[in-house]
Amino acid sequence: MEGTLWAFLPALIAIILALVTKQVYVSLFLGIFVGAMMYAGGDPLKAMFTLYQVMSEKVGGNTPIIVFLVVLGILVVLMQKSGGAKAYGEWAGRKIKSKSGALAATAGLGCLIFVDDYFNCLTVGSVMRPVTDKFKVSRAKLAYIIDATAAPVCIIAPISSWAAAVAGELEGDGLTVFISTIPFNVYALLTLVMVFTLCYVGFDFGKMKKNETVALETGDLHAGAAENDEKSAEVLSNPNGKVRHLLIPVIVLIACCIGGMIYTGFFYNWDTGLIDTELQSANVIEAFSNCDAGLSLAIGSTIALFIIAIYYMIEKVVSFKEITGSFTEGFKAMVPAILILTFAWSISGIMGAKGGYLDAQAFVEANLAGSAFPQWLFPAIFFILAGAIAFSTGTSWGTFGVLVPIAVTILGGSGTMAILTVSATLGGAVFGDHVSPISDTTILASAGAECNHVDHVNTQLPYASLIAGIAALSYLVAGLCASLGSVLCCIIMWVAALALFAGAVFLIKYLNKKKAQ
Repeated sequence: MEGTLWAFLPALIAIILALVTKQVYVSLFLGIFVGAMMYAGGDPLKAMFTLYQVMSEKVGGNTPIIVFLVVLGILVVLMQKSGGAKAYGEWAGRKIKSKSGALAATAGLGCLIFVDDYFNCLTVGSVMRPVTDKFKVSRAKLAYIIDATAAPVCIIAPISSWAAAVAGELEGDGLTVFISTIPFNVYALLTLVMVFTLCYVGFDFGKMKKNETVALETGDLHAGAAENDEKSAEVLSNPNGKVRHLLIPVIVLIACCIGGMIYTGFFYNWDTGLIDTELQSANVIEAFSNCDAGLSLAIGSTIALFIIAIYYMIEKVVSFKEITGSFTEGFKAMVPAILILTFAWSISGIMGAKGGYLDAQAFVEANLAGSAFPQWLFPAIFFILAGAIAFSTGTSWGTFGVLVPIAVTILGGSGTMAILTVSATLGGAVFGDHVSPISDTTILASAGAECNHVDHVNTQLPYASLIAGIAALSYLVAGLCASLGSVLCCIIMWVAALALFAGAVFLIKYLNKKKAQ
């Protein structure tokens, strides 16, 4: 079954079971086990061996990300104990006078935290949850805004872990090529337009509209959905905390993570996987292209933790005993996310999103590399294919690894059509990751908003799908215009995208008004 369409069966089983049973952990584990049974030829003992072998490989390879998550958990607890998060929430509560203002402030904070989507989801959720609760914003709406300003922001930010990951898949000056894809990334940019339009225009639809109505009329922010079992416990905060006790640590963390990316970019040896101080990139831009994102974030966040701990002790808002106690509290808070991430990584591994085991990558390469499709269709095709793969595997980065090299091989590394197709691949991967119930960012957005995970998936899907549909049509237009040059092609593509979006908003508002009559 290796290298065939059957390679996607484990993810399909996991997704269907998760949506039907609402038990994400069990569903993911069963999906992985089915994949292991397929690889083992039906031998249960060999399947168990394969399952834990894949799991150990994935956890081992992603140890820096796990360290980063744990440190983030510790930092979130410290920010709460210092009173900084509460002070910011109280300050925002005094300054923000409307529901639209609360939503816009949440989206704005999400856009400002662009270094990493994990950090974005956890920080924005913990800081803005009290503010949005005050204005009866449903937790599903909060989770959507968090999710929609996480990966879509990171994929258009040149200084981010995502930029580093994508640049590593591109030939030559990877970061320069990545930057050239940003104006063509319709899904990511239009998602941000959608978010801020929702904040100020208000055209909710589908289950999200129902959740918002229930929250407004009854005060039930979960709209009847069961709250997550992993809801984080309330932390006693210092009543003397100030807004600076949140802002300064956030700035320190961003600065240290950027510094970590530059450091590993200058000295990281990809051949040995170790830091080699004899290696040096030519400049900072090249350093970002060469860095190891996971390692950078782990190093940067660890250094930030020490700096922030010392800062809090100097400010006398958190004691040394409280800091050490935060280590276990932060780790406990991240256990559910780490568990699901372990399963999500493992299901991607057993499928072979980047080769090996069931080898989904080989199926994609065999069925696309020799395709006779006209070139103008490639951006739309790659967008749809990237969305399907990312949805099935729950990983954008794995999808980048599968499709970006194929796009570069087929179309070359430069030229308008190549840039357009790579950008469509990145946007499609973000869309698939955005709506997948087994995606790490989807899971963390649910955790950050303390929203029922399945409810978040169900309410978010129509919104993300609307933007994805517009993006796919826009890429068809762009593909036809690619020969006109990148600037003119980009302008025509965005005229089409914004016209379609405006038409969709008008239609939804009209239907909502007609239904209300």
